[in-house]
Amino acid sequence: MMSMSPDILTATPPQLRDGERLDQKTFHELYKLAPPGFKAELIGGVVHVASPLKVPHGNHHALVVGWLWLYHVSTPGTDVRDNTTTILNDSNEPQPDAVLVIEPEFGGQSTVDAEDFAVGAPELVVEIADTTLKTDLKKKLPEYEQTGVREYVVVAIPQKAVRWFRLGEGGYEEQSAEKGVFRSSVFPGLWLNADALMERDSPAVAQTLQKGLATPEHAAFVAELQRARADQ
Repeated sequence: MMSMSPDILTATPPQLRDGERLDQKTFHELYKLAPPGFKAELIGGVVHVASPLKVPHGNHHALVVGWLWLYHVSTPGTDVRDNTTTILNDSNEPQPDAVLVIEPEFGGQSTVDAEDFAVGAPELVVEIADTTLKTDLKKKLPEYEQTGVREYVVVAIPQKAVRWFRLGEGGYEEQSAEKGVFRSSVFPGLWLNADALMERDSPAVAQTLQKGLATPEHAAFVAELQRARADQ
């Protein structure tokens, strides 16, 4: 791992290089010096510099964030984040496309530090995988698994499929959609119409979610979150 001398921040801002091995603290300080618009992630101690994004990525990304936002609006005690730096451990600082978390005061497993950076594993992570499919499934998946991300969703654009993984006692277990619909176990009522998402049928995605939000399980989860806050 690269160590950082005390005067490194006074010199010309160094550049993060794709494939370089760094520890999280060094990566974090160098990343803060990067120019606006530059995106890099630390995955398993290795720097990954982002490539330009194509339209399909942006289209699916926007729909996923909207889907999570609609759930968040109906579920007090949750928070949705878009493309946010997430400090997982000493060798991982990814910047997931979207996450859904339970807020700390409602019993969530992650926090926000004094500089407003997310720290700890989100309950749910979604990655939009187009040119990054191999990275998302082969490199990020084991790191999210090891650090305790409870549900990991990969929107695999080349495969025109959604891959949904749930953390069990032995690690991630890939889930099957029931009649084309994935149902979150961590966030009751968070239902995803996989075919509608891949076809970018926004009304159908929203309609399926509304069905989930109308279930007794979702109402019970909202009540559970409120009790957790009261017990803090």
